[in-house]
Amino acid sequence: MRLLLYSKPGCHLCEGLQEKLEQIQNLSFELEIRDITTREDWFAAYQYEVPVLYLSNRQDAEEDTCVRGFPPVEQSVRDAEGSEKLLPRPSPRASVQQLEQMLRKYLAN
Repeated sequence: MRLLLYSKPGCHLCEGLQEKLEQIQNLSFELEIRDITTREDWFAAYQYEVPVLYLSNRQDAEEDTCVRGFPPVEQSVRDAEGSEKLLPRPSPRASVQQLEQMLRKYLAN
């Protein structure tokens, strides 16, 4: 399983979520951080939304163009040789344990 975290430099919410995700020890996942300032399509889609977290089953997620032409909130599940699911943004006050519970819930579905 791969988690895709769309973030941007200097975003304290993004940094906080990344730190908490990195502290989760009871779930096996790969965390890929995507800096939205490196691609115009990501920036256009997420400039006011970060942090944005996707659950991906795709092995080639790095080359994915899941946001091109789609608003980030309206298109929550994308199927193309695999699936990506937009996860709800956790509260910045959520603990590592609460974040882990949320992820478990979405993994079960």
